[in-house]
Amino acid sequence: MIALRLRRLAQVSIAAAVVAGALASAGVDAATLNVNVSARGNQRSTWQDAFDQFKKANPDIDMKITYVTEETYKVQMGGWLATDPPDVVSWHDGERMAYYAQRGLLEDLSSDWAKNGWSQQYASVKEASTYKGKQYAAPLGYDAYGFFYRKDLFEKAGIKSEPKTWDELLEANKKLRAIGVAPIAVAARDSWTLAAWFDYLDLRINGNEFHQKLMAGEIPYTDPRVKKVYSTWKTLLDNHDFIENALSYDVDSIGPILNNGKAAMMLMGTFFSASFPPSVKDQIGFFRFPVIDANVPMAEDGPVNVLLIPAKAKNKADARKLLAFMETPKINSELAKGWGQLPSNSQAVPPDDAISKVGFQTLANTKGGIAQFYDRDMQKEMADEGMKAMQQFYSDPSQLDTVLAHLEATRKRIYQK
Repeated sequence: MIALRLRRLAQVSIAAAVVAGALASAGVDAATLNVNVSARGNQRSTWQDAFDQFKKANPDIDMKITYVTEETYKVQMGGWLATDPPDVVSWHDGERMAYYAQRGLLEDLSSDWAKNGWSQQYASVKEASTYKGKQYAAPLGYDAYGFFYRKDLFEKAGIKSEPKTWDELLEANKKLRAIGVAPIAVAARDSWTLAAWFDYLDLRINGNEFHQKLMAGEIPYTDPRVKKVYSTWKTLLDNHDFIENALSYDVDSIGPILNNGKAAMMLMGTFFSASFPPSVKDQIGFFRFPVIDANVPMAEDGPVNVLLIPAKAKNKADARKLLAFMETPKINSELAKGWGQLPSNSQAVPPDDAISKVGFQTLANTKGGIAQFYDRDMQKEMADEGMKAMQQFYSDPSQLDTVLAHLEATRKRIYQK
């Protein structure tokens, strides 16, 4: 009798295991996603709308989505990938992606690129999604960088046109100071906003080829060409062209400075356009970072946001289905529009937002190269030290030589590993 019961229990257990396995293979196990969001605009709702559309098209696939704030996400990303990762994570292209691919923590998506036609649709960002000949990222939107500005404040200050050269920018700053308006807002508490300034000054003064060698650790920070970047930057600081107490503002708190007319300009990516309320939006313009040296080809920052599948993900089949859905022209276009970004899919609907149009044309007509952004083009440890040094320089420009000497010692230590 006991043996019969045990036999029946075994049969039930086997049957349950078979059913569970069948359900899992059918996609009942939830696909897990970690997504980084900020408080700006409608980032989260834009993500969620795309996920809802995927769920409607794939009712057999359940999803568990975790939204994480940007700065927390950056800190936790490495731990997730190395231990017990979700099935899909949002991240950045370029060196930031390659850093984890090099360590074997990302799934090779080369077959997905071939199968889904991404090599044609995402040709412009394929290189940034590639590490040693293999693709590890599914591109989403990307940003153009430039100056947001208040048209009404420019008019009040007597500035007739958008500055196209460095001298014109300095003259515009002078006129804005004369009417009691801070020329430039910067959210220096978030060090990456200062990195945008370094990127553009270096790209305009030294060009993209030099910039990429610097990012790769091949050029000393004591090189006179690097010092010239900081010296040019120092001119703006000496002129008091930036808002006061900039180191106390992060990106999520800087918006009101422009909205209230306390500052006239800000160097930022097109994604920031979603932060302007309708009452101000009509007064916001956008222009390319001015020419400093006419002999240097104009290069731009165009960082790409991506989705990745961790190498240790448990539900890669459903993860791949999600990525294929998110990469379609329709969804790529909708995500970019909702985020105030530019679609990276060549078949996506072009942006209709006025600011996005300027950014789109800027990148489309760039001859000098497109960089991925300071902390996405460089090894993380060096980038972190570099951005801390920028905050130190911003706080006390007189310490420039000390800052550069420290960066050079750091470069030698990191790149001799």
